[in-house]
Amino acid sequence: MAVGTTIKTIQDIMRKDAGVDGDAQRISQLSWMLFLKIFDDKEKEYELFRKGYRSPMPERLRWRNWAADPEGITGEVLLKFIDADLFPTLKELPAEAGSNGSGILLRRVFEDSYNYMKNGTLVRQVANKINDIDFNKTEDRHLFGEIYEKILKDLQSAGNAGEYYTPRAVTQFMVDQVDPKHGESILDPACGTGGFLACAIENIRKTVKTIEDEALLQSSIHGVEKKPMPHLLCVTNMMLHGIDVPIQIKHDNTLARPLKDYSARDRVDVIVTNPPFGGMEEDGIESNFPATYQTRETADLFLVLIMHLLKDGGRAAIVLPDGTLFGEGVKSRIKEKLLTECNLHTIVRLPNG
Repeated sequence: MAVGTTIKTIQDIMRKDAGVDGDAQRISQLSWMLFLKIFDDKEKEYELFRKGYRSPMPERLRWRNWAADPEGITGEVLLKFIDADLFPTLKELPAEAGSNGSGILLRRVFEDSYNYMKNGTLVRQVANKINDIDFNKTEDRHLFGEIYEKILKDLQSAGNAGEYYTPRAVTQFMVDQVDPKHGESILDPACGTGGFLACAIENIRKTVKTIEDEALLQSSIHGVEKKPMPHLLCVTNMMLHGIDVPIQIKHDNTLARPLKDYSARDRVDVIVTNPPFGGMEEDGIESNFPATYQTRETADLFLVLIMHLLKDGGRAAIVLPDGTLFGEGVKSRIKEKLLTECNLHTIVRLPNG
């Protein structure tokens, strides 16, 4: 069965569950279950090839021990296990659990995740469908792209995708223009589901030759996402693009940190991003910026932040709304800063839609 069909079948099962209301909750439910399956498949690989690997998860909570057996626990027993054991334990997992920060990663992923399903028998049916995919097989792993696209199409039909998704052709074009090199630090400060970072990883990995090269790549990818569902999808996306423990994908609001608190060590070589626009930030966020550039318009604040975070000689590619470079007031002052302090190389205007 094609992966896209499998995902559709899973979502059809979820529609029967009275606790899941709408596409957003279905996608959120699917996301944390997929994450646990992928994490477990990755752990099987680590246990074979990494001496001394320690799982951050108590044995009883590992996917293989409660979800992998198609005849395993189900009904009320399964529901109680998820609601009273799995979620509370992972939300409070000690930071030192496991190897290489994996405990921190799991805690971040689950701190804002929820089990919406109320029928344990249907949860078992979903788990059994997910078990049809082996993410340690190259073919199945590559098919995650199909899953990812299906999820994003569902988000788009729910009217939410503009916040999380930039079309693949646009992300690839922008990454090609900034051309990130091996050893350079790369940031997406509003990373959504991780499309820009995934493109950057694919480009750089072509030049990776040694274990040391791979370790350098792993440490060079950084992202921040404010909302829990796209953050979870981004972390999963990074794992499937070979970032073993993507703890450098933070669940936070980049704009919530005062600009003056960023130091030289926070600066990066390359930024690629499509920050949210058309909305306003919460009260008080604008006070994190110098008075000259204070506004509550999200895209304007991100442009100021990006200019601040680039190293000398750094490069950025940004999606912005039409009005950003042609408005008055604060917008004109931001434009002046951009033209004075940066080398504005190219503006590409995209069609609507």
